[in-house]
Amino acid sequence: MAMGRRKDRARTPGLWIAANELPKTGGHPFYQRLNQVLDAHAFDDFVEAQCAPFYATTVGRPSLTPGTYFRLLLIGYFEGIDSERGIAWRTADSLALRGFLGLGLEQMPPEHSTISRTRRLIDLETHRAVFTWILQVLATADLIKGKTIGIDATTLEANAALRSIVRRDSGETYQEFLTRLAQASGIDTPTRADLARLDRKRPKKGRNTEWRHPHDPDARITKMKDGRTHLAHKAEHAVDMDTGAIVGVTVQGADQGDTTTITETVTTAAEELEAVAAATDGETAVIKEIVTDKGYHSNQVLVDLAGLDLRTYISEPDRGRRRWKKKADARDAVYANRRRIRGTRGRALQRRRSERLERPNAHLYETGGLRRTHLRGHTNILKRLLVHVGGFNLGLFMRTHFGMGTPRGLQGRLAVILALLTTWTRAHALGRAVDPPAADYRHAFTPHHCFERLPLGASEWAV
Repeated sequence: MAMGRRKDRARTPGLWIAANELPKTGGHPFYQRLNQVLDAHAFDDFVEAQCAPFYATTVGRPSLTPGTYFRLLLIGYFEGIDSERGIAWRTADSLALRGFLGLGLEQMPPEHSTISRTRRLIDLETHRAVFTWILQVLATADLIKGKTIGIDATTLEANAALRSIVRRDSGETYQEFLTRLAQASGIDTPTRADLARLDRKRPKKGRNTEWRHPHDPDARITKMKDGRTHLAHKAEHAVDMDTGAIVGVTVQGADQGDTTTITETVTTAAEELEAVAAATDGETAVIKEIVTDKGYHSNQVLVDLAGLDLRTYISEPDRGRRRWKKKADARDAVYANRRRIRGTRGRALQRRRSERLERPNAHLYETGGLRRTHLRGHTNILKRLLVHVGGFNLGLFMRTHFGMGTPRGLQGRLAVILALLTTWTRAHALGRAVDPPAADYRHAFTPHHCFERLPLGASEWAV
């Protein structure tokens, strides 16, 4: 084999390139199937009708088509990219993603500024309509039950630094505020060590009622999951406990407790289920049960949910002996909830809670790449999050129908299949009697047909 030599990069490229010399790709099987699902349900026609009021009817500069814009945000979930700039870079590098977006080699992929400008152009209700449309797709596959809903929340790191916060009353920065305190205490020219010593002695110095970020007023000072104190937002989800589909999502202030935000999230989930039923001409799914962790347990929450005729399965923290004088309603609600969570169904739902509630957070914010948001303001964050969660729901649809919920999941499946084939081949070569796989059907994983279900009998597994 002769060694190839690198060609001179300074050489001027030819003016014309033959069409058969252009790079080609077979496309990614996952994105091809996802496009088939979107086309089968007329996704582009729907989003173009929803976004028509935001564009000029006759004259205007060429724009990013609505279908391409929402597909770009879906790529952010499936590829685990947090920023719009990263989505633009990844799209420019991948021929498979170009095919998913419907871009030819002669077309320039959208820049990050075009994506952000389109996001600002399209309002929040349109993004919510796209989320509802995805729920309708899941409803056609019987993946929306709506009877038992689980509620959980997590924190998103804000695109804001603590060192940039200012006083709400005077607009002073933190450094200026400490300098003024030091001068008032008798230190005319305080050093950094003096300021640090003074700051260390101050109690409750990070109050959200006193401080805000000048460029992201919605961000709140809070403790993150890893123990760091940071400016953050709070995302809360309502999950169908029977199927794992997320039927509602809200963005709240990170300083708001779970007991104060659960009502809005339950209401949002109920409205989404009603919208899905109205669009699919089906029976409206009625929420009957609420499952949460002990962070949502309070007298008022249990009384309010009981007043809505909802059965609660909320883990109860150890509060010791309690007194119920003049609190008959709270007592009845707490005792009823305690009785349910100690029953057979309550224990089963609490075991399922770790799968249905904790796992989506890992998919959305760890592998999905949205633990730190690059957007500011609850409206902008919710726009991105609605489509991001919509990608999670589409992944559930794809996993149910085609056996694969993410484009990266194919790597692990291929490794398992190859390991099984290698093990059986070695055992067969040693003369051992090894039965072929017991299942009648297996997924045949090839670069272009990884989702086809092919019957594999004993003859196909023979070497």
